[in-house]
Amino acid sequence: MSIEAKGTITFQSFGLGVWALAAKDVTYELFEPPTELQQEGLSVNITGIIRDDIMTVAMIGPVLEVQSFEISGS
Repeated sequence: MSIEAKGTITFQSFGLGVWALAAKDVTYELFEPPTELQQEGLSVNITGIIRDDIMTVAMIGPVLEVQSFEISGS
């Protein structure tokens, strides 16, 4: 099932680093995010799937696989 999340892109320096979406109530760890999303401080709306079948080193929150996204104005 797809979800929609709105927030800010952050870079967390765990191991080699991980890109995340800091939403209002939760931080999502982005699974293989597109290059366009790999920008600290970017405001975005993301549609994606929560991947319960993946474990990560960072374990900062649910793993979100991006299906589509829209960059928001600041």
